[in-house]
Amino acid sequence: MFSTDFLDIPALEAAGGEVALPGSKSISNRVLLLAALCDGTTTVHDLLDSDDTRVMLDALRALGCGVVHRGAAVEITGFGARGPVRQARLFLGNAGTAMRPLAAALAVLGGDFELSGVPRMHERPIGDLVDALRQLGCRIDYLGQPGFPPLRLGTPDLRLDQPIPVRGDVSSQFLTALLMALPLAAQRNIVIEVVGELISKPYIEITLNLLARFSIAVQREGWRRFTIPAGSSYRSPGEVHVEADASSASYFAALGAIARPSVPGRGIRILGVGSQSIQGDIRFLEAAEAMGARVTSGPNWVEVARGAWPLKAVDLDCNHIPDAAMTLAVMALYADGPTTLRNIASWRVKETDRLAAMAAELRKLGATVEEGTDFLRVTPPARWGAAAIRTYDDHRVAMCFSLAAFNPDGVPVRILDPQCVAKTFPDYFETLFGVASTATARVPVICVDGPTASGKGTLAAETANRLGYHYLDSGALYRITALAALRAGLALDTAHEPAIATLAATLPVRFHAGRVLLAGQDVTEAIRTEEAGMNASRVSALPAVRAALVDLQQSFRRLPGLVADGRDMGTVIFPDAPMKVFLTASAARRAERRHKQLISKGNPVTLDALRADLEARDARDSQRAVAPLKPAQDALLLDNSEQSVEDSVAQVLAWWQARQPFAAA
Repeated sequence: MFSTDFLDIPALEAAGGEVALPGSKSISNRVLLLAALCDGTTTVHDLLDSDDTRVMLDALRALGCGVVHRGAAVEITGFGARGPVRQARLFLGNAGTAMRPLAAALAVLGGDFELSGVPRMHERPIGDLVDALRQLGCRIDYLGQPGFPPLRLGTPDLRLDQPIPVRGDVSSQFLTALLMALPLAAQRNIVIEVVGELISKPYIEITLNLLARFSIAVQREGWRRFTIPAGSSYRSPGEVHVEADASSASYFAALGAIARPSVPGRGIRILGVGSQSIQGDIRFLEAAEAMGARVTSGPNWVEVARGAWPLKAVDLDCNHIPDAAMTLAVMALYADGPTTLRNIASWRVKETDRLAAMAAELRKLGATVEEGTDFLRVTPPARWGAAAIRTYDDHRVAMCFSLAAFNPDGVPVRILDPQCVAKTFPDYFETLFGVASTATARVPVICVDGPTASGKGTLAAETANRLGYHYLDSGALYRITALAALRAGLALDTAHEPAIATLAATLPVRFHAGRVLLAGQDVTEAIRTEEAGMNASRVSALPAVRAALVDLQQSFRRLPGLVADGRDMGTVIFPDAPMKVFLTASAARRAERRHKQLISKGNPVTLDALRADLEARDARDSQRAVAPLKPAQDALLLDNSEQSVEDSVAQVLAWWQARQPFAAA
């Protein structure tokens, strides 16, 4: 998951392949609560691993449920008839799918409970649910602003002889919460009547479907009246499989519709959700088809490819796909005229005011946008702008706007706070980059070079970490090549140069979380010894080995970008890199730094000897026939003799930021 302050996505061109999606948030948290309300153990397969499900699992543990992870499955041992613990304080983040149903269930069961969340959760209305529960005799107090969390729940005096009215035009989660809570008290038939139009009906369909799996057969009269039969009782189905998230599928369905296919005639195949889905957002595919996409599907898969181009402008009622409709707003940027999305008032009470947020960010890209109380009209840009997209701590805003990187004007997109996707799809951007592609020259590279002990490796690694870019330590490649050669029984000399070069060309090496992996084995410490450094110098002097490693090094240039550290990065390997830094420091200061490192490891060395060695190596490196050490002609010179690592990183990032085209957030 990207945990950077921002993520720059270069202009993308094509896409193709398969994606396996995480489980549905809506299904995951419903299933977890239903399993908690049962006696016995329910094994949940393919559960979404995200912020929202983690807070639900933490809440269930606090309430006395057993939670055991077994590989990809989670076993929930419910509190069932004995009920939860009598007192608990639950923090539910910004998870509406946890806050609303838990509030209802615990208010009916009774006890001493406090439910709170992040500041945005305390701005999301819950008053209509509380009003309905109070009419039943539930004791609920507001701990802050009336109508909003946080809440304190007490012991109820239930009165269930009259139909229970609940508003349907604010959030379907209110009705879902009641439907899941009231079977706990069904000594007689319990009737719920919806007041006003019920929005987001497909989410109620999900709730009813899952209730049936847990032996609760709700009787429905249209969308106005729901009856929970007397004697209803939760029973575990033993095992439940969570479908892939249909809302998350919308981003990749849209990707198939807007991107040039990597393989002619093929689009994006989405695994884990298909024609038999119980999720209403699967109907997003109908909207994509209306805009011109080619869609095929099976029971557990969907494939979407570009059809009409540009996409067709549409005027749609999106009440049935409220979350996925956000993706249509970005698809509208690629249409042949204005697109209108209607009946989306529920956007205003989600993780943020999504109507206002989408309108503001679409305008940054150059679109003309009309925002109404319950509609959005989007006219595509005459010319696209390179925008920094504010995400409002809303996962769906971040994922939607990543699709703007496929714009025809070839401008990049910056996503601020990309880690907000952790709410439902922690690996979203990695998944996107796994199927998207662009011209190699568009993938940005920052090269960092410099003499021995200048700190270029530390600087490059931290710069890559701050930008969310891949990292290449070319010096480590030579060390790894030497290690692999010696393990293969090859002497590091000219006689074995062809064999070492062949081995070097296909080194299975990966840099991850500060570690160096060779064929999956951690060799970080093995290549950091003084002997490994000397061996690296021997193989780097072999021209055939250096040539073999060129292609390998260039293969590290992958989305979203690369920071490459080492000799000849900016002069030989990536001469077209948009920024090159030549890092240096005086031999005296470099010797001091190396001296501290070696002394801390118990190596007895003198400062004078280290300085003399560094000066000699500088002379050799600058005079060697193959790839002599010198700054690229367009390199920025950075002398860090008097700088900390943080100072140097800040300078490089400032130089990089100054070269970016993004408008202010």
